[in-house]
Amino acid sequence: MLHDLRNANRRLVLQDLLMDHFLTHIRGLSRLSEDSLQAFAALWKPYSLPKGHFLVREGEISRHFYYLSRGAARIFYYKNDREVTEYLTLDDSFFLSILSFFRQQPSRLIIQLLEPSELLAIHHDDLMHLCDRYHDVERLFRLMLTESLIISQYRVDSLQFETAEQRYKNLITNHPDILQRVPLTYIASYLGVTLETLSRIRAGK
Repeated sequence: MLHDLRNANRRLVLQDLLMDHFLTHIRGLSRLSEDSLQAFAALWKPYSLPKGHFLVREGEISRHFYYLSRGAARIFYYKNDREVTEYLTLDDSFFLSILSFFRQQPSRLIIQLLEPSELLAIHHDDLMHLCDRYHDVERLFRLMLTESLIISQYRVDSLQFETAEQRYKNLITNHPDILQRVPLTYIASYLGVTLETLSRIRAGK
């Protein structure tokens, strides 16, 4: 009984810390009125999820917008029976399956956690309702989405205009610990190279 109580208290403390960290990030993006902030914060649900957990599977409708406070995740799809990593995300970031979320149609993308992760999620319907009700929340959501889209555009541009070596160096510069946290197979796929090519790049050959 006492053990269960301690675990419950520990979870509450972690959830409070998670929400505090999230709101600090939000305040850095945009200023909300007190009413808007309270309504906005109340609809984000905290989760502590294990490595390997699927947030979205192929064919499911992506019903949530996510904020990853701590952890790692990948967004991928299957092409010719091969996994293709479209996006890698680490601590302190927003992510979603964009087309599925906005059109509320089955997702071709799959979202999987690569580490035990602490995250927050808001349901599509709740977010749309908040945006309709609070103009400052609508503006905030636009900024949150813009942040995710800019990162996605950087990836597209890098695949089109940069060499594999440049893409690798930029990835390591932006995420120095990614090699310790994400399997090389996924990193190679994200960079658009084979695992053998990635090994040669890392070896400086």
